[in-house]
Amino acid sequence: MDLFEKPAAAAPQAEVSMFEMLLILAAAAAAAAALAGLGYLLLWLLLHGRRNGPGWERLDGFRYAHRGLHGCGVPENSLAAFHRAAEAGYGAELDVRLTKDGRLAVIHDATLDRVCGVSGRAAELTAAALSALRLEGTEERIPFLEEVAPLFAGRAPLIVELKTDWRSAGDLARRTVECLDRFSIDYCVESFDPRPLLWLRRRRPDVLRGQLSQNFHRHPSGQGLWNRLALTNLFYNVFTRPDFVAYRFEDRGQPAVRLCRRWGMRTAYWTLRSWTEVVLAEQERALPIFETLDGPKEETH
Repeated sequence: MDLFEKPAAAAPQAEVSMFEMLLILAAAAAAAAALAGLGYLLLWLLLHGRRNGPGWERLDGFRYAHRGLHGCGVPENSLAAFHRAAEAGYGAELDVRLTKDGRLAVIHDATLDRVCGVSGRAAELTAAALSALRLEGTEERIPFLEEVAPLFAGRAPLIVELKTDWRSAGDLARRTVECLDRFSIDYCVESFDPRPLLWLRRRRPDVLRGQLSQNFHRHPSGQGLWNRLALTNLFYNVFTRPDFVAYRFEDRGQPAVRLCRRWGMRTAYWTLRSWTEVVLAEQERALPIFETLDGPKEETH
């Protein structure tokens, strides 16, 4: 038997094995592409919001003073701060909480120690009790939404953040939009809590609604593991279908935010502390929510 016959006989087997390998690789590539496409579709179904919500064009083109144009002795979320913003041609971002007797107090923190220097929670006091307090050692008091809204009538819009507590998130959303609708102003509503946004989606689809968020892995803000994951990655969008995402400016590179922008969802960025950041936000077609340039870094309460 010729010693050189074996390699010649083995050649067809090697060719068959190579062909099979190519088939396996092609099948694997097709499966990977199919899985990637399916994953992309699932992400779209999970994250996409409502496109072409009513009235966005009336909010675009304005700059928004965070809690009013405060500083230099003018407290945040005060009537004086909102007067200054309106007179300067700015819109304003403000925070709304329900008092014990159901009024809409404009205050950011749940507790009163930082802004009023007293202990207690805003939600546990009546409107009269809150009105007796003073902001940051000045003569300014905690205003109510029906006092702030007229300042912007016929002027710039408002971005209203809903601050929920243990009571009905839907009640807060309902009272807020009913109050705002009494005045000739343009506005949108946003919240970290998806519950009032879900109420708006079901009951008031004519109101622009926004999901507030940030990278909660970097800034936990007392949130549990699931909420940190869901809020950071905008998973609650599947329920609320927001018109826009309001995200912390320095965290806007998060994949979920980039995908939402790619799919045409509108954005707002907070809190901008330099005019360079304001210009960058506007270049990205986001609503710019700005504050004093030398203020402390924003914290989420």
